[in-house]
Amino acid sequence: MNRRSFIVTATAALATPGISLANGGTKATPEEVVQALADGKTVFVDFYTDWCTTCAAQTRAIIALREENPQYEETITFLSIDWDAHKNSELANALEIPRRSTLIVLKGGAEYGRIVAGTSRAEIKELMDAGVAAATSS
Repeated sequence: MNRRSFIVTATAALATPGISLANGGTKATPEEVVQALADGKTVFVDFYTDWCTTCAAQTRAIIALREENPQYEETITFLSIDWDAHKNSELANALEIPRRSTLIVLKGGAEYGRIVAGTSRAEIKELMDAGVAAATSS
């Protein structure tokens, strides 16, 4: 990433509530994901690490897509789980999360899609669109 792109991305991320440069969503614990699901929210979960280059590429795509489409912010709760700290959690085991850089959309007890180690902006957009569809269906 060149210096100009970094500055633009960093500024946009810092100016957007709930987004940090370390991940595509608000840093959370597995228990917070469970609570959000219990509250009826559609949740986009990002299992990331700070040192993972694939995670960083996913984060850039997630942040850009969230900035481009306000509907994502209105309908989806974005939560990021530190893989290094929570890879053996009940949530990670129950969802059969195989590794860091796993993105998953959940609502209630249902999974609406997942990406493992994929960085394609189109693929991530498709997953986020699945989240909007899940959130807006009855």
